[in-house]
Amino acid sequence: MTTTAAASLAVAGFGVATETPLTVDFVGGAVGHRLKFGGGRGQDLARAMGLKNGKTPLIVDATAGLGRDAFLLASLGADVTLIERSAQMYALLTDGMARAAAEGGEYADIISRMTLLHGDAKDLIPPLSGDAILIDPMHPPRKTKALVKRELRQVREIVGTDDDAADLLRVALEHAKQRVVLKWPAKADPMDGVRTCSHQIIGKSTRYDVFMIP
Repeated sequence: MTTTAAASLAVAGFGVATETPLTVDFVGGAVGHRLKFGGGRGQDLARAMGLKNGKTPLIVDATAGLGRDAFLLASLGADVTLIERSAQMYALLTDGMARAAAEGGEYADIISRMTLLHGDAKDLIPPLSGDAILIDPMHPPRKTKALVKRELRQVREIVGTDDDAADLLRVALEHAKQRVVLKWPAKADPMDGVRTCSHQIIGKSTRYDVFMIP
């Protein structure tokens, strides 16, 4: 069906739907709202990553995805290295960061603390010497029949499943200076094949398993 034909049907009331392409937006929508009203360093993610008592660790976001967690941490003053192995997602992140930087002001300042790398985090983590490493793999399938949000479904279609998440976590534990944080569904079972975490920060739908480095 041509674009013209689809438009004609839509005008006629037939409701031909086209899915909105996935984009990375650090300025508007949920990200912009979180920047203004998120709660600063009192947020669960910030606490899990060690942004407290005046401390600002060097952070590696090993599974960048849409970059929202990295943007939040950078907005709180942290220097964040984002790693994304999907070429398509890396391109979306590059575009989103460029548009945010072009906004100038606060957005440009935040983006200046974000460094984006393309590649496999298992290979890139060792030389980075991050104080705190964040791992947010594609989560295990839901135990309920609730539909996955469109945006998350689109990300999953691009990056696939992270079957090597346990391997990545083990690499992070070997090279992080202070802590590794696994972002995981609140009610999900612990990740197989890794040691028990030091403590957890549990929210309504998400928990952070924190592994402190001795």
